[in-house]
Amino acid sequence: MFRTDTISAISTGLTDSGIGIIRISGPDAVSVGDRLFRLPSGKRILKNLESHRLQYGYIVNKNTEDHDPEWKDYIIDEVMAVVMRAPGSFTGEDTIEIQCHGGVLVMKKILELTLQNGARSADPGEFTKRAFLNGKMDLSRAEAVMDLIHSENEYALASSIDQLKGKMAFKVKELRSEIIYEIAFIESALDDPEHISLDGYPERLSEKLDKLIAEIEKLLSTVRDGRLIREGINTVIIGKPNVGKSSILNFLVGQERAIVTEVAGTTRDVLEERITLDGIGLNIIDTAGIRNTEDKVEKIGVEKAKQYAKDADLILYVMDSSVLPDENDREIFSLMTGKKAILLLNKSDLNSPVPEEKFFHFIEDFFGQDSPVVIRTSVKEEFGFEEFKKTIKEMFFCGKLRSSGELVVTNERHAEAFREAFHSLNLVKESISRNMPEDFYSIDLMNAYSSLGRIIGEEVDDDLIEEIFSKFCMGK
Repeated sequence: MFRTDTISAISTGLTDSGIGIIRISGPDAVSVGDRLFRLPSGKRILKNLESHRLQYGYIVNKNTEDHDPEWKDYIIDEVMAVVMRAPGSFTGEDTIEIQCHGGVLVMKKILELTLQNGARSADPGEFTKRAFLNGKMDLSRAEAVMDLIHSENEYALASSIDQLKGKMAFKVKELRSEIIYEIAFIESALDDPEHISLDGYPERLSEKLDKLIAEIEKLLSTVRDGRLIREGINTVIIGKPNVGKSSILNFLVGQERAIVTEVAGTTRDVLEERITLDGIGLNIIDTAGIRNTEDKVEKIGVEKAKQYAKDADLILYVMDSSVLPDENDREIFSLMTGKKAILLLNKSDLNSPVPEEKFFHFIEDFFGQDSPVVIRTSVKEEFGFEEFKKTIKEMFFCGKLRSSGELVVTNERHAEAFREAFHSLNLVKESISRNMPEDFYSIDLMNAYSSLGRIIGEEVDDDLIEEIFSKFCMGK
């Protein structure tokens, strides 16, 4: 799995931009870069350039002699180059980064030159994988690199930075340290019972286990928030036709994504958008108006709307505040039973002939004490949406998202490892309650220790490492 040759890749997006970066890493990285890079005088100096110093010069596509009067005929681009010598680089290997102009053609040409001069094309995520294998970062921090790249809201970004700084690794190592101490104590006592007594030990261990189990349980309690922070809240807009669902989608997105007309049934398929409201990610789905219809296409859209509502984290039920609720509303209410839902009384800017108390009586009559939150909104007058954002925070995060000071489990692989450790520690508690021999404790303690080790990469096999890094983008 650990290859020690020299690799190269474009590390910035393959699109026209101001600056592009080509990264070379491995034992021959400096030699490869030195064949391509020239000072304005024509000299080659990268082999002797001090580490972490940025140098201005040119990339040339022919390996000419120093001071060759014709070397400028082979200039590809005007660049800045930096040498980062091992172990003081991202990968822990000798690394060269070439900062060139960000045209797709020029980046590809420079990459081709690195490949022609001794490097090979890097696999996806290979730079980060080498950083992990060279001990520059643990596996949780390596995964945080990709989370950081894909962050779509400020809370996901803050969580990724916490993990990149090693907050998750620190907690895992702390837990493992306490567990391995108990394993070592048991093994030592069993090997040398004359000098190390186990009298009263089960009681002492039980107290330690209560503390460890409580800490892991607290981490597991963050998994749901972690998923919502990382992936966003899956939010489905439902309602009868022509109540303003598409207008609300357009308002939240900030552009005309859905067709809005006075004709009922305009939306027949689903429209999906990802947005951020006050740092919270929402995956919004606008659906077809729900009603009984003989139109074959519209009918499919209605069934899709019902299915999306069933799978949603949050349902936004839009009602026209100028129209009296009817039995069709009751049918749609059934989709909201047991779900987190907000009822938006839309078009509240109109002089509604329907008294507000009739809406609330209708809603309370169906839901009883479990009535959803009701918010009066108007897209035209742009009111009700501040209350809407506040309500989402209250509904999902008790008024505020977990702060950057609190560790949040956002990775399902980590969550599964914590669950396994939690289960194993509880098995030790069960063994203690049954007065089982102490060597039984060691088996489950070691399982917990190994489960936690998978989070930071100390108990993983090659296949899992390959799978994790294969999901990274090229050049990272």
